[in-house]
Amino acid sequence: MHDATDNRPSALLSMSPGIAERLFAPAHLARLTGLVRTDPNLVAHTLTGPGSDPAVAAALADAELLITCWGAPPLTAGVLAAAPRLRAVVHAAGTVKHHITDACWERGITVTSAAAANAVPVAEYTLAAILFAGKRVLGSAHRYQEVRARHDWHQELGRAGNYRRTVGIVGASRIGRRVIELLRPFDLHVMLYDPYVDATEAAALGVEPVPLDELCARSQVVSVHAPQVPATRQMIGAAQLAAMPDGATLVNTARGSLVDENALLPHLVSGRLDAVLDVTDPELPPPDSPLYDLPNVLLTPHVAGSLGGEIHRMADQALDEVERYAKGLPFADPVHPSALPHSA
Repeated sequence: MHDATDNRPSALLSMSPGIAERLFAPAHLARLTGLVRTDPNLVAHTLTGPGSDPAVAAALADAELLITCWGAPPLTAGVLAAAPRLRAVVHAAGTVKHHITDACWERGITVTSAAAANAVPVAEYTLAAILFAGKRVLGSAHRYQEVRARHDWHQELGRAGNYRRTVGIVGASRIGRRVIELLRPFDLHVMLYDPYVDATEAAALGVEPVPLDELCARSQVVSVHAPQVPATRQMIGAAQLAAMPDGATLVNTARGSLVDENALLPHLVSGRLDAVLDVTDPELPPPDSPLYDLPNVLLTPHVAGSLGGEIHRMADQALDEVERYAKGLPFADPVHPSALPHSA
């Protein structure tokens, strides 16, 4: 039993196996256990149902706070019935759409996410991709492998460079805004397509607001940062891809479903367009996909987000929110259900 004089709120960790060990360094665990009553070695991979751990059931019944990360099971009405004291969820990762259900909002549970922390490495990856695309780094590296001799690179790459090039940002999401911020020191013209951003807000961001088709037609690099919702499925389709200038680069660190991959592939196979793809549709391309071998495609396995030590940034933000909860303060970065239909 808990000490009745211990006023710390009770908490339970819930995420996929192995995540907690990567998420929390010893210093994080020390901070966590100083803020809440929890067993850091008890991590719920499932919360209810056949075969569930009795220790998890007891902790869930007592928990005021659930600390989640990747792979957390959905908080269904049945789970919430087994968690009568639950008041809040701190998600130490990005989107909460995979586990926060309507039942949570109906119950009045408050939710926060470390999406801001996870946006940082995605934006950094994107910045690198945009600048490398302007310098034609991928193509010149492959050509260097072929030539292996002195060559007039200034002649061959005469149209390369990042001075006064145009970059199109699709979606003023948290990540999209961070990319815009990172691009400010460079001599680039940045355009934005986002139907929820008006001219006044675009001016404050320092971007030119344009329709999607115009953005694709005028940009040397198009970078996708819109959320995955029904309205954005294959928003970069045949018409938008055909409008992109010869030699332009498509960067996608959002979700694979936002791009019509069947329409994209002919442009890549012909060499008309280049691409930097951290996400695809399906998430894992089949073994015979040309994306693996095309010299004008940089394909990475969904690693733009928090990786390695970057995961600790999400832990830091999550623990900041846990501390606010423990002190009776509102979350600094709450998730609002009204924003979910047009956010990640």
